[in-house]
Amino acid sequence: MLSRRHALSIAAAAAVIPVRAFADLVPRYEVRKNLQEHFTDEGTVGTFAACKVDGNAFILSDDTRSRKAILPASTFKIPNSIIALETGVVSDPDKDIFKWDGKTYPVEGWNKDHTLRTAMAASAVPVYQEIARRVGAERMQKYVDAFDYGNRNIGGGIERFWLTGDLRISPMQQVAFVDRLRRRELPVSKRAQDLTVDILPVTKVGDSVIRAKTGLIGVDDKTAVGGVKASVGWLVGWAEKGSAQTVFALNLDIREPKHSASRMKIAQQCLSDIGAI
Repeated sequence: MLSRRHALSIAAAAAVIPVRAFADLVPRYEVRKNLQEHFTDEGTVGTFAACKVDGNAFILSDDTRSRKAILPASTFKIPNSIIALETGVVSDPDKDIFKWDGKTYPVEGWNKDHTLRTAMAASAVPVYQEIARRVGAERMQKYVDAFDYGNRNIGGGIERFWLTGDLRISPMQQVAFVDRLRRRELPVSKRAQDLTVDILPVTKVGDSVIRAKTGLIGVDDKTAVGGVKASVGWLVGWAEKGSAQTVFALNLDIREPKHSASRMKIAQQCLSDIGAI
């Protein structure tokens, strides 16, 4: 009998496995193409992958894009926060202050001092770049390996590998990683995982709660909203409804400004369709 962790890891690794072989490896694997309608209704294309915690079943909107690995962009703030807290780069997410470097960034929320909590809320790229520099390449690689995060490749610069560098992760791999965090099963202290979960942005939907982090490929310290426009948007996390929990990852093409907000809208629609909220 496969454990949940091993089942999800096998499923996530199937990003490079043919669909037929993938279907043989995963205990339960279901494609619900009707979920794609939500992306179409918003005038874009994308993918949704989810796994309910009461079983090992993946629910996918498709069997191609859900397994395609791309840059994690600001969704890497989740592992980056865990690593910062585990290594002591950040001792207290509410008291340690990262001073604004004085540069004027196109994202107004980046132009001020931050704690780890406020940096997560503002998705402040410069703060997390400073965290990565303090962690250093050797320790960063150690934890990315330990987390089995995506392709584990931090090439492209210690402050850019998740923005424009060589790190890649698929939606299914995102689900596998986030599920280990949700279960506090990553190979780090429970404290680092508890504090990271505590600072994740929370959205309430009726009697449900969604804990999730966004990401935009093409929006960073050099481009932001003033240069290269976002090309793909991420939303990864989990939904809680009573005792039921569902881990998910979504990405979509950013074809017009409204699609940034469409991430949460579509995620809620897909989660509702599968009975997660």
